[in-house]
Amino acid sequence: MANSSKSAQFLMESRFADQVATDDGATMYDLGVAYSTGSGGKRLDLVEAHKWFNLAAVAGFLPAQIARAEVAGDMTAREIAEAQRQARAFLYGNMPQMRAA
Repeated sequence: MANSSKSAQFLMESRFADQVATDDGATMYDLGVAYSTGSGGKRLDLVEAHKWFNLAAVAGFLPAQIARAEVAGDMTAREIAEAQRQARAFLYGNMPQMRAA
C-alpha cells in the first residue's frame, strides 16, 4: 500500500509541476495566498507561502513580489532561508523551462 501511495504522490506532484510550469505565476500565487492565510484546505505555513510567492515572482507575477515581502516580515531569517531553499529545489527539480529564464 505504501508503494502505491508514493506512486500516486509522485504522479500528482509531476502533473502539478507540469501545470505550474506553463502558468504565468497565478497558480503559484494562489497557493501562496492559501498557505499564508490557512485557507483553501491548506494549513497556515509561512515557509510554504513564501516559497510559492517566490516561485510566482520568478515566473513574472508581480503581485507575488509584494506578497512575498509582506510574508517575510512575519518570518525569521532561518524560515526565509528554508523557503528559498525549497523554492530553488522545486525550480531546479521540476521546472526546466523556468531555469532558462
